[in-house]
Amino acid sequence: MRNDIAAAVDAALAEVAAASSAASLAGLSGSVVGKKSPLGQLKSKLGSIGDIDERKALGQALNDAMRAVEAAIATKRAECESAELEAQMASEGVDLTERIAPSRRGRTHLVTQATQRLEDVFVGLGFQVAEGPEVESDFYNFEALNMPKSHPARSMWDTLFVESAEPGSVVLRTHTSPVQIRVMQEWPPPIYAVMPGRVFRRDTPDATHMPVFHQIEGLVIDRNITFRDLAGTIEAFTKAFFGADFTSRLRPSYFPFTEPSAEFDIRRANGSWIELGGCGMVHPNVLRAGGLDPEEWSGFAFGFGIDRMAKERHSIDDIREMYTNDLRFLRQFS
Repeated sequence: MRNDIAAAVDAALAEVAAASSAASLAGLSGSVVGKKSPLGQLKSKLGSIGDIDERKALGQALNDAMRAVEAAIATKRAECESAELEAQMASEGVDLTERIAPSRRGRTHLVTQATQRLEDVFVGLGFQVAEGPEVESDFYNFEALNMPKSHPARSMWDTLFVESAEPGSVVLRTHTSPVQIRVMQEWPPPIYAVMPGRVFRRDTPDATHMPVFHQIEGLVIDRNITFRDLAGTIEAFTKAFFGADFTSRLRPSYFPFTEPSAEFDIRRANGSWIELGGCGMVHPNVLRAGGLDPEEWSGFAFGFGIDRMAKERHSIDDIREMYTNDLRFLRQFS
């Protein structure tokens, strides 16, 4: 019988090894270790053996044989299931390989490029980026910036009003300066922030103007801030953004929310000057509107048009070209 057990085990292991799937192993289990299997039939003959010791020894040998076959089935099933899972993943997988070939779609608009580059430069100078709503109240757009309803400076902005319960109380923001007030109200000083965003005015589109355009403003609030700090920041920005061959200058000007105020120009490498934006020391009334004590805190602000920056950077003659969605034009700028 021992020879019969050995032969049955070899045959069972050969069948297990030949199985090609987990499903085929499920049906095979009964045929190699079940009651009707060769090993099962040998087990049923144990009762006919008269010698008790011999019967026990053969019974132990049969149990060991069945456990060996069952272990082989379990090992083979794990192998088959792993192979089947890998095959399924391979057939259902999505190729996420990065395409190296250049694509003609999805490039960033040149105004967005300019915005991201400006943000990178100012973050490198120690500023944080802040944002605010495009639909603003009259308080944030004008009154908190030292322009009450009767102030003549309001005529400097061609404002687009939004219908509301109180006529004239809600506007499409004419500049990103309202974000300065919100930052002062929400951020504890010291504050070093830039605020890029879209603004709206009732301008007639021409080569240098659009009714919807983009600005970036900077705000610094700290103790003992002076006009010299403003001039130094403008110069550091000019060289960081345009290059070491460029420099800046400040010219006296007027803005209701700064005192003193100035326009700042940059000098190109060829020696010519171009006006870039406005700046000045934050007016005490603006500090109070932001919830800060002008006796303790001082600061400066500056702002300029991002569209104009992109226009100058790429030597574009007409700012309207950037918004015609002409792919022949936009594809020039990577």
